[in-house]
This record gives sequence, C-alpha cells and structure tokens, in this order.
Amino acid sequence: MADGELKDMEYFFSTLPTPFTAFDSEAYKTSVVGLFMRHMLLAYNKLSFSQVYKLYKSLQLYYHSHYAKPADGRVCLPTLVADDSDMDLTSTEDTVGDRIDREELDTTLLESELRNDNTPSSGPLSQKQAEYFLARQAYLLKNDENKALKPAALQEELNNMLKFNPDFAEAHYLNYLNSMRVQDIFLSAHGLLHYFDRLILSGNEGKSNGDEGYGRSLRYAALNLASLHCRFGHYQQADLALQEAVRIAQESNDHVCLQHCLSWLYTLEQMKGSDSTVLTEDSVKMAAHFCLPYLASLGIQSLVQQGATQGKTAHKLMDALKDTDILHWKHSLSELIEISLAQTTSIWRMYGKSTMALQQAQLLLNMSSLEQVNFGVHQNNTEAFAVALCHLAELHAEQGLYSAVSDILQHLKEQFPPHSQHAKLWMLCDLKIQFDRHMNEGKYHLAEPLVTAISALNKTEGLYRKAQVLKALNRSTEAYSVLQRLQVHCERTKCTEVVIRVMLSTAELHWESCGFSTALPLLLQALALARQHHLQSLASETILHLAFTQLMLGVPEHALSVLHEAIEPVLAHGSVMDKGRALLLTARCQMAVAGFRPNGQGQADLPLAGLAVDTLNEAAGYFSKLNCKERLRDVHYLQALLHRSLGQTSHCHKSAMLFRLLDQELQSPAPPVSMRL
Repeated sequence: MADGELKDMEYFFSTLPTPFTAFDSEAYKTSVVGLFMRHMLLAYNKLSFSQVYKLYKSLQLYYHSHYAKPADGRVCLPTLVADDSDMDLTSTEDTVGDRIDREELDTTLLESELRNDNTPSSGPLSQKQAEYFLARQAYLLKNDENKALKPAALQEELNNMLKFNPDFAEAHYLNYLNSMRVQDIFLSAHGLLHYFDRLILSGNEGKSNGDEGYGRSLRYAALNLASLHCRFGHYQQADLALQEAVRIAQESNDHVCLQHCLSWLYTLEQMKGSDSTVLTEDSVKMAAHFCLPYLASLGIQSLVQQGATQGKTAHKLMDALKDTDILHWKHSLSELIEISLAQTTSIWRMYGKSTMALQQAQLLLNMSSLEQVNFGVHQNNTEAFAVALCHLAELHAEQGLYSAVSDILQHLKEQFPPHSQHAKLWMLCDLKIQFDRHMNEGKYHLAEPLVTAISALNKTEGLYRKAQVLKALNRSTEAYSVLQRLQVHCERTKCTEVVIRVMLSTAELHWESCGFSTALPLLLQALALARQHHLQSLASETILHLAFTQLMLGVPEHALSVLHEAIEPVLAHGSVMDKGRALLLTARCQMAVAGFRPNGQGQADLPLAGLAVDTLNEAAGYFSKLNCKERLRDVHYLQALLHRSLGQTSHCHKSAMLFRLLDQELQSPAPPVSMRL
C-alpha cells in the first residue's frame, strides 16, 4: 500500500471480510479480531475524502520511517525490530504516531489511541472518547483537582472539542466547572447557559423525563444560575434568578425543585447578613416531609451554625449535630458527615476547647470516604477538609510548633491551588499565623504589610489586625478610631467574637493612659457577652484583663482570687502566649500580695516570693518557645528583683545579665511593666 497509490489502501478496505456477515471466518462480529475490524471499518467509513488522503500520507510516512530498501530491492526491517514498542497501542511513551504533524492530521485513529488520558488532543474525538474524557475530568475536579488537567490545558481541550461539536452539552458544563476553578464569572455563566440551551435543544431531557423534561431544564438552569451568582456575591442577580426558578417550579408543581430553591433562599439571606432562622426551620420541615434527607440535614447544620453565633446552649447544638450524624450514616451521606465534623471542630474552637477541636479535626482527616473511589482518587479536596486543616494549622501555631504548621500549609497549598475555590481559607490562615508570630516576636515592621493582604481576604480581620499594629506602634488615637469603627460594624453584623476582642483592645488603650477605672465597665460588658455565648477562651482572656486592672488599682488579693478562676482553662486549652501571660500576671500578683516592693522597702513574704520565682520560670519557658523577647525581658527583670530581695546574688546576676543582653538586642526602650498584660 505504501509503495503504491491511494486506491491500493481503498482496495484493502473493500476486500476485508465484513464482520457483520462473515460467520465462517475468524472475523465474526463477537470475536476479538471481529471487534477490532468493526472498530476500524466504522472509523474508516466516517472519514471524509481529505481525511482518507491524510491517513494514506501518514501511513506512507509511518511505513518508510521503519522500513529501509537496500540496493537489491529486498525489504529488511532492522528498525522495526529495534523499535517494536512503537507499534504497542497501550504504550504511554511518545510514539511515531504522535510525532506526525498534528496540525495536518484531522483524524485521531493513531493519535487518540496512543496519547495519555491527560494529554490534550487537536483532532475530533469519537463520542465514547469524548464522554470518557469529560466524565474523568469532571470526577477529578470534584474529588482531586490536582490530578485533573490544568485550567488552561483543559480549556484548550474543551475549545477544540466544541469546535467540532458546538452542541455537545456536557462539554459546556465542564467548561462551566473549569471556569469556576479560576473564579471567571463571565465564562462560568456563559458555559452554564450554553449547557442548558443545548440540553433543551437536544431533547435529551424530554426523552428521559417525559413531557416535563423541557420545563425541568429551565427551572434547574435558573437555580444553577442563582447559585453561581451567590458564589460570586451578586446577591441581587441571585435573588432574581431564584424568583424565576420558584415561579417555573410552582407552575410545574415540582416540590423537589422548590425545596432546593428554599435552601438557596435561606443561604442567600445568611450571605446578606439577615436573620434566616425562620426560613431555615421551614426548609427543614418541608425537606423532612418530602423525604429529602440531604436538604434536611443541610438545614439543620445551618441552624446549628446560627445557634452557635447567637449564644444557644452548647448541649442543644451538640445533640442536634448528633441526630444529623445518625441520619448521615443511615443514608451514607459521606459529604455531609465531613461537613458535620468540620462544623463540630469550628464550634469547639469557638468555645475555646482546643483539645476537643483537635480530636474532631483528626477524626475527619483519618476518616475513610464512603463514596466509591475511582482513578485512585480519595475525596479530600472539599471545603470541610480545608477548614479542618486550617484549624489544625492554627492550633499548632498556638503551641509554637511552626515546623508542623509549615508542613500542614504546604499540604494545603498542594491540595488547594491558589486559583481554586477554597484557597482563600488557607491564604487567610497562613497570613494570620504569620501576623501573630511577628507580633509575638515584636517585629511590627514585618506584621504591618500583612494587614493589607488580610484585609483583601477578610475586611473585619484586617481592621482588627490594623488596630493591633497601631496600638503596638503607640499610635493610640488612630488605633482607637479603627476599633470604634470596627465595633459598630461587628455589632450590626452580630459578630460577637470580634466585638469582645475589640472591647479588650479598647480596655488596653485605656491602660496606656492610666484609665484603669474606665476600663472596668468595658471588661465587665465583654465578660457578660463571652459567658452568654459560652466563649470560654474569650471569657478567660477577659478575666485576665480584669485581674490585671485590679492589680493596677491596688487590690492584688482580689486579682489573685479572680485569676484562680481563669488559670485552669487557660493552661488546659489556651495558646502558649496565653499561658505565659497568665503565669506572668500570677507571679506579679503573688509578688504584690507578698508585700514585695521594687525599692526593697518593707518585709516580703519569702515563701510566696519563692512561689513567684517558680511561676516566672515557668512563664519564661513558654515565652522562649515563641521567641517572645520583649516578654522575656520583662520576666528576667522581675526575676532579678526577686532574687535580689531573697538574697540570691548569683541568680540575681544571671537574670540581670540576661535582661541586659535582651535589652541591647531589642534596641528599644522597654515599656513600663505596669502598663501591659
């Protein structure tokens, strides 16, 4: 064929025994040879004349690149023997077929068989090949995005597919999913609308769903469009799309679609910052009535989240979560089990129970998925996993385990690339950890640039961190202005945690101007809020602030008794910084109660002073773990004074030397110890 003409190849195909009729040969239609020949004949018969010609030219190129002609005219095949793997259709190596100019080869008889699954093609795929490619990529996007094609490569492949078949509905849907990866609102909406247009025009929905197919596509198209706008924060457009979906669903009496609309309606209200409790409760009741466990469970999860922020009692919330977990396991709702565990982790952290939060996060990360695993993929790129890993990173950072934090964040970066939907979670987590570390180490010049990046991801957190930096740089007036603005905003959006933190920071500003008595009402208000919402960590921190204020007002005995209430939860669940601060404050209260005076006047209670030394040593251990040199300088200063009053000269000299070394290294005047917790 290669040495002859095009008609020789055509003659070959015409003389082949047809597998549809030839039962007397080896090529009957159910044999292996017959199946191969059917596949080859069907592919050949679909080719246009120009494609047949290009196939013939590529066959000539393929033949002559392997076979050499000696002078005597006999054919020998050394190259073929040496390079036999090129004929292997299962090979994943780059073969001769791949080396043919793909721009010239419109057919994929060689190319599509020889290429890897994730290698983009330039020619038209068969229907089965295209369906397999789309199904595989959609599965990977859902379960393990890193194994799917890169956004640009996948977009190129989809464009190529749509060029040959513009009415391929599934390709438009994958186009929509791929655009969502890179947060492209225009292409996402374009792909989604084209998908439903093609679905309706093709009549597929009508065949599978009777006469309702056309209307069903329309209402779910509107519902999907509403969810798309919700994700991008376009609340007005989302509201309009939801209204359209509700109207069409009501006309068709589609209760399932109406339930989905109701779920999105309360979600939209939450995103706007409105109270959607009544809507959510209605949604849960209706979902239970129509036997839709997935939507009912999502509604309960939403109610639990709202209840946690509104100060509902913890045992009621946990009971509700336990009941939904029973529902999840009963119906094998793997995704909702993950959401429930992530939600429980977040609630325990909000309450300040770090040990319980750690346990729940580990439970989620070690849980085997109930979903069928294909392509060697485990479902671990969901939002629930991102939330759990971020909590885990923050919990490790609180204990000063920064090497473990970097490992967790590295895994997050690999699992959730920067362009992906949930990448903002680890970006914010990473920035907050860096910010807190720089603040603890006194490197305010490094913390300040991070404020802008944090504000881009979360305005509330950004404002709070800005106030912290301004306060640390002694720009009290600016800090106070920012805090007041933030408090008004958080009270309007009912963000209780931030309101309490703002009150504590405002009280610290009052300390700087010696307004200890004016700080008391603020602190008492913050304590009442923290206890009302069961926020144990914030309540403990508020008690530390109250004890410090009492110490400064000259009642160290009361301060010490108040501290005993907070010290246990702080040591059990608090961060290393909180533990160090609590112990440093305890030591100062013990020194004051013992009658210790810096100028050496009066007789100190030596046993209590000795106890203060031990407490300071423990505090120094915590501050050393965080490399918190400013706090260590305070500790060594107090240690030197204590050792001197106790007559321990060598210890006094050692502490004084450590204080001096740190003072020289920091090159900044130490703030008065009495002005800082």
